[in-house]
Amino acid sequence: MEFVASVLGSVVAEACRHLCGFPCSKFSNPLKFKSNVNHLEKEIQHLTDLRSEVENEFYFESVSTTRVSEWLTAVGGVESKVSSTTADLSANKEKCYGGFVNCCLRGGEVAKALKEVRRLQADGNSIANMVAAHGQSRAVEHIPAQSIEDQPTASQNLAKILLLLEDGVGSIGVWGMGGVGKTTLVKNLNNKLGNSSSTPPFGMVIWVTVSKQLDLMRIQTRIAERLSMGVDKNDSTENVAIKLHRRLKQQNKFLLILDDVWEGIDLDALGVPRPEVHPGCKIILTTRFRDVCREMKTDVEFKMNVLNDAEAWDLFCKSAGKVATLRHIKPLAKAVAKECAGLPLEIIIMGTSMRGKTKVELWNNSLNQLQSSMPYSIKGIEAKVYRPLKWSYDSLQGKDIKHCFLYCALFPEDFSIEISELVQCWWAEGLIDDQKNYDDIHNTGIALVESLKDCCLLEDGDFKDTVKMHDVVRDVALWIASSLEDECKSLVRSGVSLSHISPVELSGSLKRVSFMLNSLKSLPNCVMQCSEVSTLLLQDNPLLRRVPEDFFMGFQALKVLNMSGTHIRRLPLSLLQLGQLHNLLLRDCIYLEELPPLGSLNRLQVLDCNGTGIKELPNEMEQLSNLRVLNLSRTEYLKTIQAGVVSELSGLEILDMTHSNYKWGVKEGQASLEELGCLEQLIFCSIGLDRNTCTASEELVWTTKLKRFQFLMGSTDSMIDKRTKYKERVVIFSDLDLSGERIGGWLTHVDALDLDSCWGLNGMLETLVTNSVGCFSCLKKLTISHSYSSFKPAEGHGAQHDLLPNLEEIHLHFLKHLHSISELVDHLGLRFSKLRVMEVTRCPYLEHLLDCGGVILTLENLEDLKVSSCPEVVDLFKCSSLSNSVADPIVPGLQRIKLTDLPKLKSLSRQRGTWPRLAYVEVIGCESLKKLPLSKRSANALKEIGGELEWWNRLEWDRIDIQSKLQPFFKEQRPY
Repeated sequence: MEFVASVLGSVVAEACRHLCGFPCSKFSNPLKFKSNVNHLEKEIQHLTDLRSEVENEFYFESVSTTRVSEWLTAVGGVESKVSSTTADLSANKEKCYGGFVNCCLRGGEVAKALKEVRRLQADGNSIANMVAAHGQSRAVEHIPAQSIEDQPTASQNLAKILLLLEDGVGSIGVWGMGGVGKTTLVKNLNNKLGNSSSTPPFGMVIWVTVSKQLDLMRIQTRIAERLSMGVDKNDSTENVAIKLHRRLKQQNKFLLILDDVWEGIDLDALGVPRPEVHPGCKIILTTRFRDVCREMKTDVEFKMNVLNDAEAWDLFCKSAGKVATLRHIKPLAKAVAKECAGLPLEIIIMGTSMRGKTKVELWNNSLNQLQSSMPYSIKGIEAKVYRPLKWSYDSLQGKDIKHCFLYCALFPEDFSIEISELVQCWWAEGLIDDQKNYDDIHNTGIALVESLKDCCLLEDGDFKDTVKMHDVVRDVALWIASSLEDECKSLVRSGVSLSHISPVELSGSLKRVSFMLNSLKSLPNCVMQCSEVSTLLLQDNPLLRRVPEDFFMGFQALKVLNMSGTHIRRLPLSLLQLGQLHNLLLRDCIYLEELPPLGSLNRLQVLDCNGTGIKELPNEMEQLSNLRVLNLSRTEYLKTIQAGVVSELSGLEILDMTHSNYKWGVKEGQASLEELGCLEQLIFCSIGLDRNTCTASEELVWTTKLKRFQFLMGSTDSMIDKRTKYKERVVIFSDLDLSGERIGGWLTHVDALDLDSCWGLNGMLETLVTNSVGCFSCLKKLTISHSYSSFKPAEGHGAQHDLLPNLEEIHLHFLKHLHSISELVDHLGLRFSKLRVMEVTRCPYLEHLLDCGGVILTLENLEDLKVSSCPEVVDLFKCSSLSNSVADPIVPGLQRIKLTDLPKLKSLSRQRGTWPRLAYVEVIGCESLKKLPLSKRSANALKEIGGELEWWNRLEWDRIDIQSKLQPFFKEQRPY
């Protein structure tokens, strides 16, 4: 290359003259001689490193000029000469005057060699800089891509990834559903690295599109091309991997982007050094499957979500052009854009397809097709959206999980499905094996749900323990089901405002039928020919008041019948002919006061009467020996359970009577607690206890065999929400005087204790301290709410050891006289050594959470902290000024913190303390809080900072660049 010639000028001539031999001088100072030898050894090593760097740069740039080669030869000659000289000196064992015998002869030689090495270093640095400058534009190949600069969410995602790379993260997995913009994001990342001097210097960026069919040799060839290496077509992948590995090890820094990865790639087999071995190696991969990220052991998993409404509309307008903003078109255009549900790929296709179309009829037609989940005629939708998404479906391993996915399409668009209900339906349909117990079935169902979520075929619902389908994914599921002929043929008319059902639609070839979430007023008054239908969903039709007597006659194969949320007053006798029925779901049929005799439904496994108006259990109930789940939650009118009925339900595993009016106790002619003890398969029980029930250990000894339970004594309103109660052993005391002897030894195996609106708590605590022989040694969760008690122990009455050694969660709400949790700590001798969750709300006189420096120095296991509506709180943790033993940070493992309405809060930690694992921060209504315990490196763990924009802009930082670095993680939130 011409520009190199001017640099090398006289380098070769000078090098050759010195390489011919170094003249002897009269140098005779042994100490200076030894110093020069040491310097020479260091400088020759620096020159060797520089030679390797220059070789890498020249090799990458395919530079091969005579002068450069001569410079490299000169360096090699100096290295050889110096190596020979130092070897001779080391071999000379004779000493004189503390130095070598030949120092007077060799001193000048060493000095001139040192001078020459330094001169070659200077020339080499000049060459390396010029070549690097020349090759900078080629270190990153520009890839054509749609810009995301006007998409705030995507731009923030890009900034987050850059920050993670800059802060030392070795590998990042970007995952999300097909069409969500993963490739566009990393293309913009690639181009930004090539265009911006402010981004981290990765040396070079190597982009490889992997695709569905993994071809290792094709990937290796692409990497080799970027490295200007030739690949012999006859060479094996193993040999190519060795060559690539050797070459990439020489590359100081590089970023490898693997786009569209469908299965894990063995980096060793590919020939790419792992980031943990080669610090200069960074890897980003994009995939639809979270399991790919896990298999490739990415350091950070970064999920890409769909666009928000504003961004979706902007992208649609950009694709559709000016027509979308025309006055008579804009409302329809907005509706069409909304139907695309934030999926960039479909937004672009739909927008492009409507470009220049000014007729309202055409827009209405497209909108109707989208709303009916059948936009097949729209050019590009099937080929570019549906078929790529179907690849994710095709990748599911196993027929059952595919059917589980298709089952979810029976529910309406954007509908949050309760996971427990979904799993029960899968189980009834035979998509989950009938396993040993209900827990195993539930766990298998959860695993299936998570697998579908990891493939982006399901996503989290709007409520806890729910899932939903993205609208476009649901359309694809319906499209797939329609092509499977009789194997999984479904009739889905859910959520489309139907008022009547046409008998013509119901045919004998159907497998599943869904009319849920409509405005049905009646059902066909005739026998339906639906002999193969296994699922019939009629729930959430509040106008439906009657089921015709003959309606169920034609549903001989029915396994799942859901009539929840209807206003039916009775069930027809034809129901009793459904001999295959597994699930009968009647939740929130508030006008249903009685059930027909159910003895003929001998295969029934799930009976859900949650929220119904039934007053007693139906006749022949005791014949349901296969019943495994009985839900009687919120049965406000249930007064009678005949003695001897429950004990006959030998297969019962789940009995849920949360918020039921029925109280278990000793009543003549009524079911007793002893009957529950007869149920050998029972694993969960949620019941209310009569206030007069004896709670001695012998009365409830059978509870020890239960995996989970919830017992309430007192007001029914305090029973825990159904979505959380299945996970623990809970006892709730509500609206009671606890100063007496109500708490007995049967609580020794309780996981969670909830004291709500009770009085006499100080007396109870003192009794606990006095008689503390392991009474609550297993307690993991303590909740105290709505109390006027003072928790300060009387002098000398505090516990001398931790009475709750296994406590993991503490929740304190509406405690009128609590000044600090330390009061409770002193009373019960708490150490919080296992505490993971702390939540404090609406404690008007609370000044701080804990005094640190006494028995508690650090909360090393605390992960989740929530404090809200405590107007007097100034500091979270109060540290004695005389104590130097308090750990810093006090909460080293904190991952989530939520602070709301704390107007006097000034600090979260010590002045220089940082919380290294903090991932989620939310601060609302804390105007006095000026600093966060975050540093530049916090981005390694940080995922989101939520708060008011004004508060964020007022924050003070130890370094001016920290806020700008963390800006991508900030999400503006408004006061509640």
